[in-house]
Amino acid sequence: MKIVFEKRAFDDFTEWAAVNKKIHRRIVNPITDALRQPNAGIGKPEPLKHELQGYWSRRITDEHRLVHKWEGDMFVIIACKYHYRP
Repeated sequence: MKIVFEKRAFDDFTEWAAVNKKIHRRIVNPITDALRQPNAGIGKPEPLKHELQGYWSRRITDEHRLVHKWEGDMFVIIACKYHYRP
């Protein structure tokens, strides 16, 4: 299994690490949980629709979401800041 960040998601993830450690931890926990149980667990996971069909969203805060999907043995993260930007 491999965790893969798209560039913008990785930039946001590292920015959270520098700017707000609390939110950074709130991103790491859902990632860890999603690796154990992809469609359940913390962050209220929900499947996305339309242009993001196939992706799942987990709540980080009221404003921010972790958006991810499985591609074979890769866990791909496309966003961890704001809502559902493709």
